[in-house]
Amino acid sequence: MPQVEGSPHYLAIQLPSRDSYGYDELLDLLKLWGFRLEPSNRRWWLRDRFKTLKFLSQHWEDLEKNYGANFTDGFQKRMANVQRVKPTTKVTKTKNGEFDLELQLKAGNLDDTRIHQALLSNSGFIEDEESEFVYLFDEKLLEPLKEAQQRLTNEPDRDIAPRVKVRLRSADLHNAEEVLEILPEHFKPPAEWKARSAALRDMSQLQQAPVFPELDEMLRNYQRIGLAWLWHLYQQQIGGILADEMGLGKTVQALAFLQSIRNQPTKNEEQGTKHKEPFLVICPASLGENWRREAARFVPDFKVLVHKGAKRTKKVTELDAYDLIIISYPLLARDLDLFRQIEFACIIGDEGQHIKNPKSQVAKAMFALHAKGRFLLTGTPIENSLGDLRSLFQFLMPGYLAKIPQGLKPDERKWFGQRHLSQAAPYILRRSKTLVAPELPEVIEQVLYCDMGDAQKSLYNQVHKQTEQDMDKLAGGGANEARMRMAVFAQLFKLRQVCAEPRLLDDKLTEADSAKLDAFLEILDDALSAGHRILVFSQFVQVLKKIRESLDERDLRYCYLDGQSKDRMAQVDRFQQDEDIPVFLISLKAGGTGLNLTGANMVVHFDPWWNPAAEAQATARAHRIGQERKVTSIKLIAANTIEERVLHLQKEKAQLLGDLLDQSGELTSKVGFADLQDLLSS
Repeated sequence: MPQVEGSPHYLAIQLPSRDSYGYDELLDLLKLWGFRLEPSNRRWWLRDRFKTLKFLSQHWEDLEKNYGANFTDGFQKRMANVQRVKPTTKVTKTKNGEFDLELQLKAGNLDDTRIHQALLSNSGFIEDEESEFVYLFDEKLLEPLKEAQQRLTNEPDRDIAPRVKVRLRSADLHNAEEVLEILPEHFKPPAEWKARSAALRDMSQLQQAPVFPELDEMLRNYQRIGLAWLWHLYQQQIGGILADEMGLGKTVQALAFLQSIRNQPTKNEEQGTKHKEPFLVICPASLGENWRREAARFVPDFKVLVHKGAKRTKKVTELDAYDLIIISYPLLARDLDLFRQIEFACIIGDEGQHIKNPKSQVAKAMFALHAKGRFLLTGTPIENSLGDLRSLFQFLMPGYLAKIPQGLKPDERKWFGQRHLSQAAPYILRRSKTLVAPELPEVIEQVLYCDMGDAQKSLYNQVHKQTEQDMDKLAGGGANEARMRMAVFAQLFKLRQVCAEPRLLDDKLTEADSAKLDAFLEILDDALSAGHRILVFSQFVQVLKKIRESLDERDLRYCYLDGQSKDRMAQVDRFQQDEDIPVFLISLKAGGTGLNLTGANMVVHFDPWWNPAAEAQATARAHRIGQERKVTSIKLIAANTIEERVLHLQKEKAQLLGDLLDQSGELTSKVGFADLQDLLSS
């Protein structure tokens, strides 16, 4: 092992034999720093006070740990007044239950100003003339401290400071603990801090929620864990997103959670007053009836109101009489003045992606509500970009995710993206069907490429050629990107219509000219003979109506649902209860969420679009708890068209959800103009 002799003014290092571990590496290091070999004693010497202290500030620990150096007694004695500065942490609990965390570099009695000047000079050390002590700054210790300070203050470009103090709320504790783990000195949080964060780091430590035994018996084990997770967050006054894969019962977990809250006595109740604040569920208008039914099934003791219709109440006193109020997102925005007067025990936003745009009236209405607890249910907490996620957390925990400054460079924006992902991840609970319900039959996914006939192909080429001419004309006329984007979307819409059903653009064509309809009818014939039942999804209502006409001509029974349907749940019940109905035609917007259609075991996606999560949600209408057969999901794609380009883009968008749940990968953003132009080049 190397032997180290020296003082604050010089170093003399004797290397081990040439065949010793790390010999060449250490020799190169000494030469790099200007050490010179003294032949008489075979030691490598550095005779310069500044260089000696600078070298020790960077490599003292390396000599100890990496090379196993032996420091002589003389070295130890002469270095008695030389100390290495290490980061320290100090935690103080505030009166309101928050924590003040202080990260500090302490060098004897020197004040922060002197220490800061030494750090800026990059000398590697600082001297205290009065005590004659020398304090070394080890860069390997300073870099983790600098990173921790940047992350805790949300300032990626800040230099290291001798002292940084931050105020931590309950929501900050889990992430702060992760940040502090990068420091060389192992951080040990106070007992109360640890009690709040430990259950999120190890879900086996979650406490059971006080749900009624009758409801608890209906829950699966993973649902009990989800309930306990929601309950823990609520107790800590933290919000969260239950993001289980479609079909795993987010609604029942949410209702059990609300029942647990209701089971706890309030201060008013202890004082003899039975009044308790109501719960509020905001959901798409099409899901209101589904929530009412589920509440009647799982929490029958709740007095439930679906707030809708021209005769809906305008009085707070009438709303206070209910345990659970269910309202649609648009109606909440319209009746906000009424609902912002109420202090809710808890608010749950179903299909929470509806507030992904923070500037929308719906999102602003959600932000304005008052509640002791805020939670969201969504299988797609992020659809297009991290902006979606930030908007969701603006509702859940205002101010938790730092606002991104204007004018940042790409790498700085990426830093904030990664920072927000790591902060958000503990408050998003996502379980997959394969993980928690392995007994659920698999989904077999197929892509069926449909070759267009001459008439359909000619129409497609005609529209595509006109599209290129229109784009060239706009570009030549100096149109801005916003106008170009609108024009591109309009043309893409036409091209997609031709792929799905050419008769939408040319009524002279016949059923035989539609490649996808022909393929679907073949699929239907095979399904009927094998006893399968099919859900058919399309984003185009007019396409569904064309399919309906074909089914009528063949005298086949079916159920039908689009955004204008008034009998949504009646259609669902009819399909579920009557096994002789083989087909359910559903618009993607009307039926992509909130339906339980396990009576079907085949799903046909007539047309694809940007977001693969929307199609996955639609497939999950059949592939959910209660399904006992394998589910086949078939995607119809018009060959050699824009739809093949859409498939490629979908793969890129699918990664974005993985970024959130895995906290890794390269972030993508909304469909950009370049993506749109690339689609048109097909």
